[in-house]
Amino acid sequence: MKICLLFTLALLLSSCQPTIRESPMDTHPAFDLQGHRGARGLLPENTIPSLKEALRYSVTTLEFDVVVSADSQLVLSHEPWFHHHISSHPDGRAVSEAEAADINMYRMRYDEIARFDVGQRIHPDFPEQTPQPSPKPRLSDALTHVMAHIQVEELPDVWFNIETKTRPEYYDVYTPQPDVFASLLYNTLRDLDVLDRTTVQSFDVNTLKAMRRLDPAVPLVLLVYNENGLDWNLEQLGFTPAIYSPYFRLVDRELVQSVQHQGMKIIPWTVNEPGDMVNLIRMGVDGLITDYPNRAIGLPEVCEKLGIEVPG
Repeated sequence: MKICLLFTLALLLSSCQPTIRESPMDTHPAFDLQGHRGARGLLPENTIPSLKEALRYSVTTLEFDVVVSADSQLVLSHEPWFHHHISSHPDGRAVSEAEAADINMYRMRYDEIARFDVGQRIHPDFPEQTPQPSPKPRLSDALTHVMAHIQVEELPDVWFNIETKTRPEYYDVYTPQPDVFASLLYNTLRDLDVLDRTTVQSFDVNTLKAMRRLDPAVPLVLLVYNENGLDWNLEQLGFTPAIYSPYFRLVDRELVQSVQHQGMKIIPWTVNEPGDMVNLIRMGVDGLITDYPNRAIGLPEVCEKLGIEVPG
């Protein structure tokens, strides 16, 4: 009887252990061309049409942002509110700059969020955008639509690079605590079976730490926009991420070599001018994040890295 009890206890304990997965970085693109917020330069950012548009230009990864609604839905959005440059009220009125930050999606159910439009107004910084009426989609809907589109069009599978739009001053005001945010994201990715082709990125090291506690195999990306240097930024994080992703003007050949020497990839953001793309490739970066994937694949240097022909 005692042996049986011990055996039963051992089985119960083993069933409570988290699943140990191998890191999917072995299958990560050798050179990673990422469409920023879909194809932000061409169609409204963080919308399903923009994600599908990026797929026309041989991107290997779709990059986009997520926030959390009051009913715990993950929603594609760069801010946890409705930005005045692109947003319209349900009645068609433009969201004003004065009111934007008070239209807080963390205090709104998704059915309320979905009534706003973020596609009919062209962003003033992106005059090449084609307006297209669109709500902010839920993450689950966006991924489902993209994967169905890939299957129907017989396109290559892509990766997803998902940014948690949070920072310490947002906690419990515009976003949940890091552990809650990370759990919501992780569970959605697991349920959709895309963990093996997803990286999670953030400027907020606390969210990355929370994700790492959930599953050390999830490839994490540290976003950087400061001039404090590689060592300082890694010290704040407390571990070595899979990818180091600085603002592109912070990148030089020495940084590229230092990052890669420590076993990380370096993929800078957001690179929109062809000359900058070529310079960064010559420095040896492992990928580019761009609002204009159409410009990127017009470059022989990018096409060579991707193993495709330059479009005619």
